[in-house]
Amino acid sequence: MKEKDAVKRYALICATTAGFLTPFMGSAINLAIPSIGEDFQASAYLLGWVVTSYLLASAAFLVPAGRLADLIGRKKVFITGIAVFSVFSFLSGCATSIEIFIIYRILQGIGSSMIFGTGTAILTSVFSPQERGKVLGINVAAVYIGLSLGPVLGGFLNHRLGWQSIFFFNFVVGLCVFFLVLLRLKGEWMGADQERFDVLGSLLYSSGLISFMYGLSSFTSNYWAKYLMVSGILILVILIVYETKIKHPLLDLNLFRRNITFRYSNLAAFINYCATFAVSFLLSIYLQLVKGYDSQTAGFILLAQPLVMALLSPFAGALSDRIEPWKVASLGMSITSLALLFLYFVSQDTPIWLVMINLIVMGSGFALFSSPNTNAVMGSVDKRVYGVASSILGTMRLVGQAVSMAIVTLLISLYVGSIEIQQASADILVRLLTVSFAIFAGVCFVGIFASMARGNLHTAEER
Repeated sequence: MKEKDAVKRYALICATTAGFLTPFMGSAINLAIPSIGEDFQASAYLLGWVVTSYLLASAAFLVPAGRLADLIGRKKVFITGIAVFSVFSFLSGCATSIEIFIIYRILQGIGSSMIFGTGTAILTSVFSPQERGKVLGINVAAVYIGLSLGPVLGGFLNHRLGWQSIFFFNFVVGLCVFFLVLLRLKGEWMGADQERFDVLGSLLYSSGLISFMYGLSSFTSNYWAKYLMVSGILILVILIVYETKIKHPLLDLNLFRRNITFRYSNLAAFINYCATFAVSFLLSIYLQLVKGYDSQTAGFILLAQPLVMALLSPFAGALSDRIEPWKVASLGMSITSLALLFLYFVSQDTPIWLVMINLIVMGSGFALFSSPNTNAVMGSVDKRVYGVASSILGTMRLVGQAVSMAIVTLLISLYVGSIEIQQASADILVRLLTVSFAIFAGVCFVGIFASMARGNLHTAEER
C-alpha cells in the first residue's frame, strides 16, 4: 500500500510540474519577443516563427506521441519528452542565430507534445476513477499557474537577466523532473503493447495538421495560405479513409463513432477554446489601446482570470468525481457564455473594476469546464488508449486556439485594415471587440449543447 501511495504521489508531482512548464514557456516567451528580435536583429516574419514553429510542432506530434506511449510505455515517452524539452530549452538559450533558435524551438515543441500526450494518461493510469477528477483538477491548476506566472516571472527574468534566463529556468526545472521520474516514479503503464505503430498514418496526420493550422493562421497575410489550408484538409480526409482500412490505426475512429461521451467531450473542448482563447489578446488591446494602461498594468489586470482558474480547478475536478462531469462542465460553459456576452457591452467608459469582476466570473467558468471535461474524456475510454485519448483532447485545444485567433485576425483585417492596430481609433477598436465577443459568446452558447449531449459517465463506469 505504501509503495502504491508513493507511485501516486510522485506521478502527481511529476505530471503537474511538467504540466506547469509548457504553458509557462508559452506565456513567458511572448514578453521576450522584442528582446529576442533585438539580440538577433531578426525580422518580424522570423520572430513570428519563434512562436508558430513551437505550436505547430507541438500539435503535429501530439497524437503520434500519445499512440507511441500506449505501445511502448507512457513513462518512457514522458521522460523522453522531459529530456528533449529540457535539452532544447538549454540550447535555445545558447542559440547564436535566429534560424538555429527556431530549429531548437521546433525540437522543444516536439518534447512538449511528448509531455502533454502522456502526463494526463499517466495520472489516469495510476489513480482510481473515484480520485481521477481531483488529480486532473490539480494538474489543470498547474497549467493555469504556468499561464499566470509566465508574464510575471518571465517578465522579471527577461528584464533582470535577459531572455535566455527564461529558457535556462525551464532547463533547471525540467532536469529536476527528469531525475525525479527516473529515480522515484516506479512502474510502467502501457495499453497496446502487442500492436504496431502506424508510421504512414502519423506522417499523414502531422503533415495534414501542420498544413491546415499554418494555412488557417496565415489566411489574411499570405496568398498561398488558403491553398495550404485546403491541402491540409484533403490530407486529413485521406488519413480518415486510410485509418478505416488498417488493423492498428493511429486514430481509432471508433472512439468517435461509438463513444458518445468521448465524441461530444472533445467537440465541447474544441468549441470552448475557439470561443475563449483569443479573449486575453482582445482584452490586452482594450486595456492598452482603448483604456490607456501600460503593458505591465494590463498584465496584472488580466492575471485575475488564470488565478481564479488555478484556485477553482481542483475543486471542479473533485466535484466531477461526485456529480456527472457533463453537469459541471455545462455549468462552466454557461457561465463563460454569460461572461463573454457581458464583454459585448464594454465601451471606453466601462469601469475597470467591472471588467475585473467579469474576468473572475469567466475564470470560474473556465475552471468548472476544463478539469471535469478532461475527466469525462479519460473516463470514457479503455486504458489501452489513454495516451491517444489525452493527445486527441490536447489537439482539440490547439486547433481550437488556432481557429480562435484566425477569427480575430480576420476581424482585424475587416475593421482595422492594413494600418497598424496602434493607429486605429478607440471607436473602431471597441467595434472590433464587441463584434468579436458577440461571435465568441454565440459559439460558446452552442458549446453548451455539445457538453450536455455527452451522457452520463459514472453510470457507464458502474456498469
